[in-house]
Amino acid sequence: MAQIKFVKIMCVKFLFAALWGMLNSGAAIAQPVGTFSQFLQEFESKARQNGISSATYRQAMGGVEYDASIARRISGQPEFTTPIWEYIERRVSAGRISRGKSAMERNWTLFEAVGRRYGVDPFVLGAIWGIETDYGAVLSNTNLIKPILPSLAALVYQRRGRVALDEAELISALKLVQSGHSPGTLVGSWAGAMGHLQVNSSILLSKGTDGNGDGKVDVHNSLADALATSAVLLNSFGYKSGMDWGFEVTLPAGFDYSLANRNQMKPIGFFVDRGVARVAGRVFGDLDQEVFLYLPAGKDGPKFLMTPNYLVLKSYNFSDSYALAVAHLTDRLKGAGGFVGSWPTQTKFPNRAQRIAIQNRLAQLGFYQGEVDGRIGPITQEAYQRYQLENGLLADGFITLETFYQLGG
Repeated sequence: MAQIKFVKIMCVKFLFAALWGMLNSGAAIAQPVGTFSQFLQEFESKARQNGISSATYRQAMGGVEYDASIARRISGQPEFTTPIWEYIERRVSAGRISRGKSAMERNWTLFEAVGRRYGVDPFVLGAIWGIETDYGAVLSNTNLIKPILPSLAALVYQRRGRVALDEAELISALKLVQSGHSPGTLVGSWAGAMGHLQVNSSILLSKGTDGNGDGKVDVHNSLADALATSAVLLNSFGYKSGMDWGFEVTLPAGFDYSLANRNQMKPIGFFVDRGVARVAGRVFGDLDQEVFLYLPAGKDGPKFLMTPNYLVLKSYNFSDSYALAVAHLTDRLKGAGGFVGSWPTQTKFPNRAQRIAIQNRLAQLGFYQGEVDGRIGPITQEAYQRYQLENGLLADGFITLETFYQLGG
C-alpha cells in the first residue's frame, strides 16, 4: 500500500509540472466571443425564445454599454478569496453590530411583524440586511449600486464559469422590465443583486413579495418588501422556525476528525457521546437535533455543530464565509459575545494558480470530481479530507499553502 501511495504522489508531480506550465503560459478559463455589440445583437434571439418581445429587448438593452469593471470583479469575490476570519472580522465589526442594533430598534415593529408572519427569526433578516447593504446605507452609493442590466449583460458576455445561470438572470431582469419595471429602477450590485437584502432578478421575479401592501414590490425603496421577499426565499430553502443555526463546540483529544462531514447529519447526542461539548460550559438543548460538524479553519480554529438552518443561510449565498458571518451577526445583534475559539491567523494560503493545481491534483488522484475553478469550497475540502484519510493524516480538510507542497508542489 505504501508503495502504491508513493507512485501516486510521484505521478501527480509530473502532472503538476505540466499544469503549472499551462497556468503560467497565460491560458484563460473563459473568454468573450466577438464584440460586446455583437453579443447584444445575438442575445436578442435567445431572449425572444424565452418570451421577451423585441420591443422590450430594445427598450431595455438599446443603450447598454460594456462595463469593463465586471471582468476585474469576477475573480475578486471576497467570499472566496479572503480568509474566513478576515471576512467575518470586517463584516461583523463593532460598528456594524452597533448600527444593526440601532437599525433594528428603529424598525422593530416591522421586523417583528415579518418574523411572526413568515416564521423567520427577525435577527437573521437583520443580519442579512447588515452584511448585504450595511442596513441600507450602501443603497445610495452610486459607485456600488447601478442599473443591473449592463452588469448582467457584461457577466454573460464575459462567459465566467456559470454562463447558463448568468443568462437566466439577464432574461429574468428582462422579464421584470416586460412586466412593468423601468430599466432604470432595476438597480443593484455589480453581480445584479438588488435591494436592502440583495436578491437576484430571478428571485425577485419568483419570490418578490409586497410587504407594505401598496400593490407593488420594490425591494430597493421598501424595507418591508425586501424583508418579506427574503423571508419567503429563506422558507423556500427549508428554513425551520425556532431552530438555531448552530453551536460553537470543543473537541476532545484524539477525536476522529473524519466525522467532520456535512453530508452526514447526526444527532447532537452522537457527538456528545464522543466528547464534543459546547463552549463556555453552555448546555445543548435537544440532543436529537440533527447537525454536522464544521471546521472552517481546520483543527486549529473554532469548531461548530451546524443545523440545517446553517445550510439555509448558505443557500442565500453559496459561501461558508458569508453564511457564518450572517450566523455570527445574528447572535451579536441579540447581545451574544464573540467566538470563544481562536482563528489560526498566521496560516498561509495558496494563490489562485496553486489552488487550481491542488484541485487538478486531487482530481488526478481520484478524490475530486468538482469544477476546477480555484475556489476552495466544501467539495474541494472534502476531497482533500479523503486524501488525508487515505494517507494517514489528520483529516480536517483544511487547505493551506502546506497542502500545495504536500501534494507535490
